[in-house]
Amino acid sequence: MNHPVDSAVSAVRTCIEQHRAAFLDDLVEWLRIPSVSAQPEHAPDVRRSADWLAAKLKETGFPAAEVWHTPGAPAVFAEWPSADPEAPTVLVYGHHDVQPAAREDGWDSEPFEPVVRGNRLHARGAADDKGQVFFHTLGVRAHLAATGRTTPAVHLKLLIEGEEESGSPHFRDLVEQHARRLAADAVIVSDTGMWSENTPTVCTGMRGLAECEIRLYGPDQDIHSGSFGGAVPNPATAVARLVAALHDEHERVAVPGFYDGVVELTDRERELFAALPFDEERWLRTAKSHGTRGEAGYSTLERVWARPTAEVNGIGGGYQGPGSKTVVPSSAMVKLSFRLVAGQDPEHVADAVRDWVPGQLPDGIRHEISFSPATRPCLTPLDHPALRSVVRAMGRAFGTPVLFTREGGSGPAADLQDVLGAPVLFLGISVPSDGWHAPNEKVELDLLLKGAETSAHLWGDLAEHWWHAP
Repeated sequence: MNHPVDSAVSAVRTCIEQHRAAFLDDLVEWLRIPSVSAQPEHAPDVRRSADWLAAKLKETGFPAAEVWHTPGAPAVFAEWPSADPEAPTVLVYGHHDVQPAAREDGWDSEPFEPVVRGNRLHARGAADDKGQVFFHTLGVRAHLAATGRTTPAVHLKLLIEGEEESGSPHFRDLVEQHARRLAADAVIVSDTGMWSENTPTVCTGMRGLAECEIRLYGPDQDIHSGSFGGAVPNPATAVARLVAALHDEHERVAVPGFYDGVVELTDRERELFAALPFDEERWLRTAKSHGTRGEAGYSTLERVWARPTAEVNGIGGGYQGPGSKTVVPSSAMVKLSFRLVAGQDPEHVADAVRDWVPGQLPDGIRHEISFSPATRPCLTPLDHPALRSVVRAMGRAFGTPVLFTREGGSGPAADLQDVLGAPVLFLGISVPSDGWHAPNEKVELDLLLKGAETSAHLWGDLAEHWWHAP
């Protein structure tokens, strides 16, 4: 007699295989819609994409599927309550807008005419993020078929954004406006990836982001460097010294208070990072770089996933044209970005930078500093019961142990965590070779179906284990 787990896995896979062709046909139809949120001429396409998804979710079985309009591009909300009133509520986040794409960018085929080559589906949005959103429709169908249920084991909600590729300018307002409808015990983000095809991983956190521009002013106009140089402060020199003072000799950020609240890596987390098959030379080739450098005492992966950073994104001042122009420039500028980790408050970091800058400037140099809206970091502890459910579900789908990563970048998931007060979990099946934002973006079809399997197993596992925290 088969083990119950084996029977459940088999039932899920049978359902997925039976619906594979129809699922891919639907995904291809959706991928044909050029929902490029960054280009105004595609605004009707983004609306059409939202309408298409809402209709398809209703066809899947969601009793409620709505298009939520914003001052920009629309989002889609769907809800499927469980028959069990005590079941946990889970919100799945993703996005239906895509990056710009054109054949002349280097695509081997039209980016919005999906093509299957071998076991790969090529199209803009195949991995980022329509494919990873859409596998949940197949997953919930398989979940119901394998369990004999008519409703999911959890109260299932979806929020699929339409402006993620444009910086999510209206997302937090949307979440705050609909916070009651979006209320959840856990958030599943399907807009990330795995380490590789052969190494399934679960992401446990993303860094936050604070960005600023600092402008320095000296003379009221460019002045003659022979007549006045060496006797008045030079803003270009001042900005260079400011940047040089940003880090100490150990590559730590030298702004007082910057590290306040930082959640340090545990020994177990460092062990798990070290267990990944990381090839630093290969990573350097991907980074188009020729050597590693960063905060002393941490590995490369620890630096990009779990440590806060300060980077100079742009710097300038004075004459930039051909030949020479011997002036003391009237102004200079620098753009900085700070990647933040769990425990850091972006507002506190911004205040710390504002307090630090004046002390780095000589008398006679005035300054202005402006911060863009910040993104908070998010982190799920390794022992959280919802994270354990994600790991078990992925392990059943892939049939192999699941390791852990984090994301060095930032995203709107933290807004959901802040507003809803729910932990954020990451479930993604994309791999680095999928080419997000690049020509010939693709998704591995086998992995896409593994994502559907994971989704199918996840809802029952969450319902069974959610209230049994260690």
